[in-house]
Amino acid sequence: MMRLNLNVRGLTDSATVAINEHSERLRQSGNRVFRLGLGQSPFPVPDPVVAALRANAHQKAYLAVRGLPALREAVAGYVSRTQRVEGDASDVLIGPGSKELMFLLQLVYYGEIVVPTPAWVSYAPQAQIVGRQVAWIHTRPEDGWLLQAEQLDQAWRSDPTRPRILILNYPNNPTGGSYTAAELQAIAEVARKYGAVLLSDEIYGELHFRGQHVSISRFYPEGTIISGGLSKWCGAGGWRLGTFFFPKQLRWLLETMGAVASETYTSVSAPIQHAAVRAFQGGLEIERYLINSRRILRALARESHHRLVTAGIAVAKPAGAFYLFPDFGPLAEGLARRGITRSDTLCSALLEATGVAILPGREFGRPAEELTARLALVDFDGAKALVALGALPSDAPVDADFLEAYCGPVLEAVDRITDWATSTSS
Repeated sequence: MMRLNLNVRGLTDSATVAINEHSERLRQSGNRVFRLGLGQSPFPVPDPVVAALRANAHQKAYLAVRGLPALREAVAGYVSRTQRVEGDASDVLIGPGSKELMFLLQLVYYGEIVVPTPAWVSYAPQAQIVGRQVAWIHTRPEDGWLLQAEQLDQAWRSDPTRPRILILNYPNNPTGGSYTAAELQAIAEVARKYGAVLLSDEIYGELHFRGQHVSISRFYPEGTIISGGLSKWCGAGGWRLGTFFFPKQLRWLLETMGAVASETYTSVSAPIQHAAVRAFQGGLEIERYLINSRRILRALARESHHRLVTAGIAVAKPAGAFYLFPDFGPLAEGLARRGITRSDTLCSALLEATGVAILPGREFGRPAEELTARLALVDFDGAKALVALGALPSDAPVDADFLEAYCGPVLEAVDRITDWATSTSS
């Protein structure tokens, strides 16, 4: 008889991976599908980084477990340059995607995993796989789905000495929300008070719409691990390269994770690591790429937000990334008359009726009966949009005409959502 480890019984494919594969099957069957399910950057990898990969295609040697020294130095320089947090190459660990590094952290650190919801779909399943307890902290829509310092303090004060990892993700997947410096400082003070390890998932940091991302590590440097990589801001999700930046005080965690890495993935692809050096070094061309990416995403998010809110759907304003987290609760009475009382049935009905694929809020840790969902505003040709914007004067607005011309599928999908929601709930 085949037996499964109890920790993985009932585990299914990641929701984001599953919706992408399901959407592709529908497309191959001749259906028109609007792919707002998988959070994959619509933009191409910047040309200088592609050129660096091409120039290093011949690299074939196993690299150091912790990462190519030049890359670790570039990552440390990037963190220092953008966040004014000091460190060096010895503080950096490179992995095959930040997702794998997060898994290793949960594997080697024996403690409770604290996750504010709504949250990225893989934090909790990873904890389940390694047998860690997950403590959910449900954020509130009136707070923009952002964790409040007093919530955190209240959750921890009854057991102040328990070892914990707090996972904080901003700009946030799935809401697009982010924190002010004052809000981060208040959360940092609570984390320090209880001695928690803080995993700061900043994979979308460079996609803050105004380029004003602030890391909580500025306020809690001794206890914060900064998680980053190439997948979101650099459009290189399939390259699978993630980075962890550790404070000196947590060097023991870095060393332990490195030891486990040596017995699992050994090292990250050599050509990818060499190319990533160029990405983290930055420069004018990459900065121009980032500025234009932010401008497009900001305008698209604003327009999509406006259309959803106008239809009576509650949506917190995003500050970065490429997500919206609409709450169909204001239309609940009408939806219930059609048998739609859960987020999963809402998304299934929407896909069947309109061809728009989105993910239910329950996949992000929210109650199943809450009518929330995540929209990934990515179903457009980012390469064409960047070329078109680059041909315009630098002060030219990214207006409705531009969005209709270059981000049309996303706007059409949003219109289909609003038309379906209002007609179904009436």
